[in-house]
Amino acid sequence: MKLKTIRITPIAFKDAPLLNAAGIHEPYALRTIIELESDSGHIGLGETYGDAPVLDLLEVLAPDLVGLDPFDLNGLRRRAQDVVARTQTSAGAAFTLAPGTDPAKNLQKLYAAFEVAFLDMQARYLGMPLVDLLGGRVRDAVPFSAYLFFKYARHIDARYPDDAWGETLTPDQLVAQAETMIKRHGFKSIKLKAGVLSPDQEVACIRALASRFPGVPLRIDPNGNWSLSTAIVMGGQLDGLLEYYEDPCPTLTDMAALHQATGMPLATNMVVTDLNQFRVNTGSQGCQIILSDHHYWGGLRDTQLLARMCETFGLGLSMHSNSHLGISLMAMAHVAASVPLLSYACDTHYPWLDPQEEVIAGGQLRFEDGAIVLGAAAGLGVDIDQDALARLHQQYLDCGIRSRNDTAQMRKYQPDWTGKAPRF
Repeated sequence: MKLKTIRITPIAFKDAPLLNAAGIHEPYALRTIIELESDSGHIGLGETYGDAPVLDLLEVLAPDLVGLDPFDLNGLRRRAQDVVARTQTSAGAAFTLAPGTDPAKNLQKLYAAFEVAFLDMQARYLGMPLVDLLGGRVRDAVPFSAYLFFKYARHIDARYPDDAWGETLTPDQLVAQAETMIKRHGFKSIKLKAGVLSPDQEVACIRALASRFPGVPLRIDPNGNWSLSTAIVMGGQLDGLLEYYEDPCPTLTDMAALHQATGMPLATNMVVTDLNQFRVNTGSQGCQIILSDHHYWGGLRDTQLLARMCETFGLGLSMHSNSHLGISLMAMAHVAASVPLLSYACDTHYPWLDPQEEVIAGGQLRFEDGAIVLGAAAGLGVDIDQDALARLHQQYLDCGIRSRNDTAQMRKYQPDWTGKAPRF
């Protein structure tokens, strides 16, 4: 079996005005859909970032993969290494939005994007769910967490309608957002994207959630926007309310000092993003929980390696999320179902997706009691709705956005916004 056809399709889908440490989400989020077809007629699907630097690399690598055996992952890695070494990509966002926009992760991002599609094709060829190809399932249902955001009611651009979720800037509004999300999807834990309002306001929001949802595990993620001194003070106020404290500080050194000062379990998707940083972290004991993300950790097999390393060194494991569609959600679910160690419910932006903006056949995937339940379908278990793909590609062509830049978008609201962290 050899690869015959490779299609790289950038798309844009409507995104809510969600606030974060770097600014605010733009009206459209970018993704890239990868479709592989072999000479035997089998397909493989992938989904990754849609920013111009990543798209440049995908389009350069694609022709080099024609004729490659989809089981030859070492061949894929060699070709990806060569492309990254010889390709100068276009400029990305002004500020790095965690590892997803970090050019140092270009090889991992490029390899992972195609590895998922290769593995999907392998599993379809063998007639088995992808989780079985990854070693078999240790769980049939993968739990996810309600992912709450502070947000504006609408985008500043006049041509965009009011967001269906409305404004969330107060504890009462945040509790209402949580109630809606849990009612719709059955989530059993709650995460708050913080680093937006003053720390005291955000702690008040956590207390409001704890009062409304007693016993439900809570997390807060200031995205490195709190200084060490602020994080220590806020940690004292949050102690006993959180299952873990995620990336309050911007550096591993600060995180280690924070853990030493508070003893609180710290999670990260920002300061431990590869195995070299993992090694440093084991010495500093800065983070006790690693939030993996196959999009920049180097794919599904490397995520399994990370899980084994966490198990070996006694660290917790869960999953980070960015704005994504159903192909990425299913890739997350299959690898999460294959690793014995999954300490906490995974993150996902998927509930924020407008149901009309999904690219997979059959429309938006459904959570069952807060989890994605894996079935018996071969591969990832999803297929492309070609009409939806064409519509979302046209939306990409029309929207004019080519690289995510939450900072530039926020300057439309606040011209003096810098986006530099820590701000508090």
